[in-house]
Amino acid sequence: MKIQHLLSVTSFFCLFILLPHLTAAAPIGICYGRVANNLPPPSDVINLLKSNGISRIRLFNIDPNTLRAFSGEGIALMIGVPNEVLPSLAGGTVNSALQWLQSNIFSNIAADQIRYIAVGNEVFLKDPFYTPFVVPAIINLHQALQTLGLAETVKLSSPHAAFILSNSYPPSAGAVDPNLRSFMIPLLQFLHDSGSPLMVNVYPFFSFTNNPKDISLDYALFRSTNVENDQNLGYDNLFDATIDAFVSAMEREGFAGIPVVVTETGWPTAGGGAASSENALGYNGNVVRRALSDVGTPKRPGVGVEAFLFDLFDENEKGGEEYEKHFGIFGVNGVKAYDLNFN
Repeated sequence: MKIQHLLSVTSFFCLFILLPHLTAAAPIGICYGRVANNLPPPSDVINLLKSNGISRIRLFNIDPNTLRAFSGEGIALMIGVPNEVLPSLAGGTVNSALQWLQSNIFSNIAADQIRYIAVGNEVFLKDPFYTPFVVPAIINLHQALQTLGLAETVKLSSPHAAFILSNSYPPSAGAVDPNLRSFMIPLLQFLHDSGSPLMVNVYPFFSFTNNPKDISLDYALFRSTNVENDQNLGYDNLFDATIDAFVSAMEREGFAGIPVVVTETGWPTAGGGAASSENALGYNGNVVRRALSDVGTPKRPGVGVEAFLFDLFDENEKGGEEYEKHFGIFGVNGVKAYDLNFN
């Protein structure tokens, strides 16, 4: 079976959910996409997050009004650095990076509310012009955080699409795209040295939709009874196979032990084909259950995969196929689209 990993759709915000479970459990998140004209105001969103036990949110931009809206709300943040800012951060000094952090982030929200800074988003795929600037920007920001004494509490990384892999099947054959290797190796070195995660987007729905002859719906939805064997490891779902392909690719380059965080994954409720509320509940429910139970993957058993479910709301202004608009787990009125249990 040849597994092809389709790439994710850009969203503006993502958020974590910290669920009432053992502290060792991997956290589950929800992406907060805003490509819509009918979303509730920030005050209602904050109330929705709190009422559902959501205590961490990821913002894909540095809008000051958004940052201030969450200031003092007890919600920890992951804040995104826009792709277009990378050249100036990469070409400047550590002091200029420090000034950028102070002006754009720390002047609007306290440092102790920030968990991650995500430097760019799917740069290698969507904005390849900025590719050479990713790692230099990360390094300058990291040194600025060191100056502030925040490098251990605020972690830096850069979310990537599966585009960074040239091969993903079988998982043990996972490999970094040779055309990106000169950029990926320095990034992996930084992640290894700083204890930061590799951030990737995983969409079995897209993989199945685009390759139904080789990928079964059951394999994409965690309900396959067939096990694919790969070097004495058994795979019965595409999610695990994808994660372990990334792990194998890092190991192949000499970087073992770097955590993998799935920054987007989900299943649509409408729009054709396999999109349905039943399938969305089945898929997302398994992602949640496996994270909270620290199931892990065949290569990393017992190590729960931190993952962000896509999406908080439907996004009615999304382009592309109709199903792109229907990933929402909540309606804009705050009612769940299906009975997903977060704990």
